[in-house]
Amino acid sequence: MTGNIFSKLIRLFWTFLRISPLTFGGGYAMLPAIQREVVFLKNWMSDAEMSELLAISGAAPGGVGVNVSALVGYRLAGIAGAIAAVVGITLPTFLIVLLLSVIYTWLEHYPKMQALMEGIHAAIIGLIAAAAYKMAKSSIFDRLTLLIAVGTVIVMLLVQVSPLVLITLGVLVGLVITYLKNKWGMTNPPPHTDTTTSKNVENNSAEWFMADGI
Repeated sequence: MTGNIFSKLIRLFWTFLRISPLTFGGGYAMLPAIQREVVFLKNWMSDAEMSELLAISGAAPGGVGVNVSALVGYRLAGIAGAIAAVVGITLPTFLIVLLLSVIYTWLEHYPKMQALMEGIHAAIIGLIAAAAYKMAKSSIFDRLTLLIAVGTVIVMLLVQVSPLVLITLGVLVGLVITYLKNKWGMTNPPPHTDTTTSKNVENNSAEWFMADGI
């Protein structure tokens, strides 16, 4: 029994250790790689379960990549699993950022370095957009959720307001609407459906994202 737990902790640590240095752009850029590894390659949980973890991780304080790894680890192996996953995802990132910081202080004034960073910034936007699209597919399932999502984006762009306020308002709106639907006998939102994906997906690092953040 102890051996099985230890083996699971090693797999968790190694999985997130490999994800961290191969994902450039911060925690949200890591989400496609984490989902691919946890859901499609390892089959540790369903796509619907992963979507719920992503929603909780995005709403909780701290880096979303660390939050996701902690929840996945806890889901699979309790507190020890959460620790193993968090250490795995943060260790290489810490070392890489430390090294890049030293190098960047030497080369930041070179035109090629500035051009390199501009290209990286553009690519990061695409990675975050891809993660947002995948989350939207399982989170926006009716007019109300679409209205909440669009309204949140508009408010964030036009008004200086804390994300905590918007998250709290989203929770309250969801509770009120659910209560009213139950009271009026309306049907509940359709259940999330898992995306069917081939289990023979190769763990090809060339398809992954280059990375520095959590």
